[in-house]
Amino acid sequence: MRLRHKPWAREELDKRPNLVIQNPASFQGKWKDVFEKNQPLHIEVGTGKGQFITNMAIQNPTINFIGVERYESVLLTAMEKAELAGLKNLKFLGQDVKNLNQFFAENEVDRLFINFTDPWPKSRHEKRRLTYKTFLAIYKQVLKKDGEIHFKTDNQGLFEYSLHSMSTFGLSLKNVSLDLHNSAIENNIMTEYEERFSEKGMRIYRLEATYPQ
Repeated sequence: MRLRHKPWAREELDKRPNLVIQNPASFQGKWKDVFEKNQPLHIEVGTGKGQFITNMAIQNPTINFIGVERYESVLLTAMEKAELAGLKNLKFLGQDVKNLNQFFAENEVDRLFINFTDPWPKSRHEKRRLTYKTFLAIYKQVLKKDGEIHFKTDNQGLFEYSLHSMSTFGLSLKNVSLDLHNSAIENNIMTEYEERFSEKGMRIYRLEATYPQ
């Protein structure tokens, strides 16, 4: 993804501490106090420009959402979408996914979304893939015992890798789709990338995964 650098992004993000949480580690285990209502907590890692999580928050007012995005210029766009929608059940973290367990306590998250992450196709970059075993271990820490991972990608290689990585880690897979938009799965909310890829006729791969009890 080519990023257009916005030097003013950090300043704008800092102006909205009620929307972009500045000290997330201080809320570890207490995220219910950040939102107006104590509701299930869903997070998206690598939230990008925010189309997916904003629409999820609009359509699911009884769920609290947090989007995690380390690139400030991209996060600014996501924040502006949420601000325009006037959402009370959506917050953002300008943080790296690898530090997720520093911000969320054990068993605090109900669901985690991974959408169209960088596939890092070269073997030497395997450890950077968000479905690599070290990331799966972090997700396991923060997810509740019955929590789910929902994963979507347009990259067949990454999807096959993720199936193997998750299975090897011991996760149970369900609702696996090799062509999401021609499947029976309902209520799919698309990301910006997903819209672009599907318009080109590209397949979208999807799965849901849970950790062993």
